[in-house]
Amino acid sequence: MKFIVLVVIVLVVIAVAQIMRVYELSKKIRGKSEADIDLRTNNINAGLMLAFLALFFGSFFYMLFAYGRGMLPNASSKLGLEVDWLYNVNWVIVILVFVITNSLLFVFAWKYAYDPKRRAHWFPHDNKLEMIWTVVPACVLAVIIILGLMTWNDITGKPSDDAKIIEIYGKQFDWTARYAGDDNKLGFADYKLVGAYGDYSNPLGVITEKHVKWQVASLDNQMKTIHEQLDAQAHGTEMYSVANVNKLVAKVEKLDRIKERLLRMNLMYGDSIDTYAMDDYMTKELFLVKDQEYQIILRSQDVLHSAYFPHFRAQMNCVPGMRTNLKFTPIHTTQEMREITGNPEFNFILMCNKICGVSHSNMKMMVYVGTQEEYDQWANLDEGNITMVVNDSLVAPEVNLVPKPLPGANAHGGGHGDHGDHGDDNHDSAH
Repeated sequence: MKFIVLVVIVLVVIAVAQIMRVYELSKKIRGKSEADIDLRTNNINAGLMLAFLALFFGSFFYMLFAYGRGMLPNASSKLGLEVDWLYNVNWVIVILVFVITNSLLFVFAWKYAYDPKRRAHWFPHDNKLEMIWTVVPACVLAVIIILGLMTWNDITGKPSDDAKIIEIYGKQFDWTARYAGDDNKLGFADYKLVGAYGDYSNPLGVITEKHVKWQVASLDNQMKTIHEQLDAQAHGTEMYSVANVNKLVAKVEKLDRIKERLLRMNLMYGDSIDTYAMDDYMTKELFLVKDQEYQIILRSQDVLHSAYFPHFRAQMNCVPGMRTNLKFTPIHTTQEMREITGNPEFNFILMCNKICGVSHSNMKMMVYVGTQEEYDQWANLDEGNITMVVNDSLVAPEVNLVPKPLPGANAHGGGHGDHGDHGDDNHDSAH
């Protein structure tokens, strides 16, 4: 059956081609060229230009009124209102230029349709015309750029003294929020501390003395295992290829370098290492307070992510090895938005707006906006919604936190002299 359908299609194409060929031959016999068009046909085409313009603009304005919001949800932050205003300014300019240029295009095609009695006026140059089409677009673009920069500065500029600080940490394929606690200062963080060892876990790489001890113990355990493998190879109880031995040696050297950097980091901070981090807590959902300004610190563990709050009109890339930030102020609670949208199941959301891997579409976090009283109840440890960054119930292992002396310096001097090296390791701080 499929073969018969294919044959019929091929035969139809051949028949149409032959008919067109016969039509071309008949025109040649009548002495007419394919390029010859009579005045009546020309006028019909000119009229169709106006008809198409009316249909074109009709469909455009219909879709503008039907879908004019661009499918964006209601703006629910002060920043969102500013961004929507800027969007509208841009749309007014774009639509105005669109209407004018297309009107001129189709109306001129109709008005100046071919007329054997009319001769076109040709001129090679006009300074005034070139000045107009250069200066006017330049001025319009300057206005758009200046307004855009002002809005961008509002998004990324310095927050007010009343702003609350929250860190959003992205990794494949979820988000973690870290709140700054009562002091409104986030503890320092470093990627070398990210990890888990036994019951201990530090998914955000927050720097505290406990976390340094746990990570040093983990590194010691890994190096011990590798040394045991190398000893077994040396005594003949295990057989490894030369390539595998070299890999084991290189790995243990790398782990030892990381350990020394952690020890010098601990020495550099001294007694202040726990100052800001002890009251930090983290959660897998984001709770915000209405009319409270927030500065959002953004970090990534692995690849490039993009934190996107569609209702707040806020978006910023999360870049591995560096911190980015944005700020906004929610103006509607979740309950108010449920009434505004008529959707009793409405929730704000944080999404990833970069294709970051196979499960990119699942990288979402629920965002709830409520009152200060609701937030205080939610942030209570007894409610089970939050987890303290530093787990006081776990006793850190006793490890030696004294780094090896650097060449030409004692251990104490070597530790304090490592500030530059520590900065090269993409140390993340947030205050």
